[in-house]
Amino acid sequence: MEAVLAHLRSAIERGEYAIGDKLPSEAELCRTLEISRPVLREALRALQTMGLTVSKTGKGTFVVANAVEDPTFGDYAASDLLEVRRHVEIPVAGYAALRRTPENLDHLAHLLDRMERETDTTAWVAMDTLFHLAVAEAAQNPVFRRVIEEIRDALARQSAFLNELGGRREQSNREHRAIVEALIDGSELDATDAMAHHLDRVETTLTDIVRPARTDSTTEGGPEA
Repeated sequence: MEAVLAHLRSAIERGEYAIGDKLPSEAELCRTLEISRPVLREALRALQTMGLTVSKTGKGTFVVANAVEDPTFGDYAASDLLEVRRHVEIPVAGYAALRRTPENLDHLAHLLDRMERETDTTAWVAMDTLFHLAVAEAAQNPVFRRVIEEIRDALARQSAFLNELGGRREQSNREHRAIVEALIDGSELDATDAMAHHLDRVETTLTDIVRPARTDSTTEGGPEA
């Protein structure tokens, strides 16, 4: 999927498909690129998340931009989402370290154990959002939980995007483990540092994904098998 995405993205950024152009049909792309329809559809969803295309039911996929600026996850732009997460989730982690109950810790530990064993991306992404909700719950302030609930769909979309294109799952598990260990220790400083590091890595991975695609032999000639 990553190779297909790189190929289509590069074609758009090079101007092979101009703004307003319709991409070839799914059947044609599958035949030309010698790929399955599920793989193509994943790549097309990623292009839309990046803001390069829009899909119209019954009409096809159309190019709406020739460069990636700020991906959108649900109702929110990635930059807006990350800004809010820094202002909310970092201090929330600190409060959680000071206020968490044994029940909160048990719930977080159970979630983390399941996430570390999970191999299905969709199931892992669902637990990822539950993990961040659980940290907010451990802060013992219902407003924090309400804020995370509001952005929950966006968090899930961002998590899926980063895992499919950035291979974040194992790294994210380690970062989540550091957050939980800080909560267990009751260390406000360690908890805020761990959450800040986690969000830094999210930003870095996102930046790496949306950075302009290289034009090389692979993208020029189509995705490698």
